[in-house]
Amino acid sequence: MIEVAVTGAGGHMGREVIAAATDRDGMAVTLAVNRTSVDPVAGHEVEDEGELPALLAAREPDVLVDFTLPDPSTRYVEACADAGVAAVVGTTGFSESQLSVLTGAAESVPVLRAANFARGVAALRRAIREAVAAVPSYDVELTETHHNRKRDAPSGTALTILDDVEGARDDADADRVHGREGEQPREDGEIGVHARRAGDVTGEHELLLAGNHEVLTLTHRAESRGVFAEGALDAAEWVVGHSAGEYDFEDAL
Repeated sequence: MIEVAVTGAGGHMGREVIAAATDRDGMAVTLAVNRTSVDPVAGHEVEDEGELPALLAAREPDVLVDFTLPDPSTRYVEACADAGVAAVVGTTGFSESQLSVLTGAAESVPVLRAANFARGVAALRRAIREAVAAVPSYDVELTETHHNRKRDAPSGTALTILDDVEGARDDADADRVHGREGEQPREDGEIGVHARRAGDVTGEHELLLAGNHEVLTLTHRAESRGVFAEGALDAAEWVVGHSAGEYDFEDAL
């Protein structure tokens, strides 16, 4: 039985993770915390996140799953390192200094971090790397759409896709142009990036490649947050028992 701790239990993703873990064979939610007081989630009491270090020491879960914000997420992973608990992190928008903290924690425990836990996005990224390598001279435009409450733009998934594109082109100095206004003739080698925020869209990413009188588009659309919760729990099952270090979702797949 894998025992799971969940942070941000009162948020959309925290609730999805708790519900999915409760329904999954061989897994149990042993600890759920939130920054504000909330009613039980899927039958599990939600406790004060300020008590997380003591709760981790007392309950001894195998792994913590976090979808929150960069500041609290950084603290939660540090607490995992102190308690010897593996961490699966789906939070995005970290600063370089915060990422260095996560790297430091990974010297003590396994830390698996991903911008997206959908298996379809993992397949999309593989397809993008192959497609971009096959048509390296084509223009590239990336558009991502999320709900109107998402804080970071572009999304963490979009940034990961951009890294994939630049890696496939061996062009670490590509010029990322975020939206266009006024006179903006396209320059060679630039990558257009467009972030849209509207309604309750769970998440959509489209990469457009155009050149030689043809257009290729590669698209992924998530229709439920449950996709990300299930993927994060797949990652949690995988990371438990692994040695300390930094991992990503493709390692788990």
